Amino acid sequence: MDDRTAADGAPRDRAGPGPDEVRDALRDVVDPELHESIVELGMVRRVDVVDGTARIEVALTIAACPLRHQIRDDVDGRVRAIPGIDGVEVTIGTMDAAERAALMSRARRAAQQSAVATDLPASARVLGVVSGKGGVGKSSVAVNVAVALATRGLRVGLLDADIWGFSVPRMLGLEGPLAVSEGKIRPVERRAGAGLVKVVSMGFLSGEDDAIMWRGLVLNRAVQHFLEDVAWGGLDYLVVDLPPGTGDVQMGLARMLPRAELLVVTTPGLAAQKVAGRAADMARKSHLRVAGVVENMSGFTCAHGEHYPLFGVGGGERLAREIGAPLIGRVPLDPRMARGGDTGEPAALDPTSPLAAVFAAIAGKIATEIAPVVAMGGCSARLFERVEAALGASR
Repeated sequence: MDDRTAADGAPRDRAGPGPDEVRDALRDVVDPELHESIVELGMVRRVDVVDGTARIEVALTIAACPLRHQIRDDVDGRVRAIPGIDGVEVTIGTMDAAERAALMSRARRAAQQSAVATDLPASARVLGVVSGKGGVGKSSVAVNVAVALATRGLRVGLLDADIWGFSVPRMLGLEGPLAVSEGKIRPVERRAGAGLVKVVSMGFLSGEDDAIMWRGLVLNRAVQHFLEDVAWGGLDYLVVDLPPGTGDVQMGLARMLPRAELLVVTTPGLAAQKVAGRAADMARKSHLRVAGVVENMSGFTCAHGEHYPLFGVGGGERLAREIGAPLIGRVPLDPRMARGGDTGEPAALDPTSPLAAVFAAIAGKIATEIAPVVAMGGCSARLFERVEAALGASR
């Protein structure tokens, strides 16, 4: 091997990133059904980089896999985010018998580490809203996204997993206590347009001014109770407002709900963007998919039409490009956002506010453009069921 070839014999462009860098970036691409990196699952057959163009072959379990377009888009987006990559060519192939056997062996081992049992429908999409730091409006974004989804006629659960800093009840004008029936907690409900928001929060169990002084293990246990012991009923989405940072609760969610995807909230400034990038890195290390980036406080427009970028410019776009995820919305700085949170009337429900249109557009992208819900009857799941049936029959 000379300096013109990589370890796997593929040609290397010495002026830019090589196959190893591309393959490492592909570890961020997660199979939507098996919830593991496509590299670890052995789905990446070959990576070449020639003159700044990355050529990647990805092998799927069956040729007609309904997830092929989603995986192709994820691969394309993540690799294009690598500095020095000018083009991406993705070829989709089909696994041979040996490759499928290896993949399903790994899937069986992963399945043994089962997630917690919940009342969530298998078809419900789970969206964790995260930020690298506090003060960027993460909870406001979570509440307004949940409400905007509900106005589309959807049933949306909203779990306030920010146990220390709970604020969702006030933002929605809701009060507890939580009712218990047949051994299950019943969420507090609020109509939103044609849909419904079902809310669970520590704020329904504690006074608004009471400090919650719990450590990591207890925090995780509280979130687990909210997942296991709540009668969520029929849901289309579960939106989880996570605490800021990359601590115990975030890692616990990855273990308890491995199908969760993340929305990363940042403000436009470079410092905030870099901190938010750590939340995306946590997602990568936890094998969670980043569904998109929301830039909050993107600028203030006064009554005379003058626009002022008070918190900087471009942080959301830079973060999205850096992590290979779509920027799904920019939320302007508007006093109606804070006022809605204080009065319990979210801005997403205020027809006089431009914020309502912004959150409606974000909800529309989530529902129709950004990795739509894939039923667990797809290619990997069907193959897994057949393997399990065959193994059961042979025992």
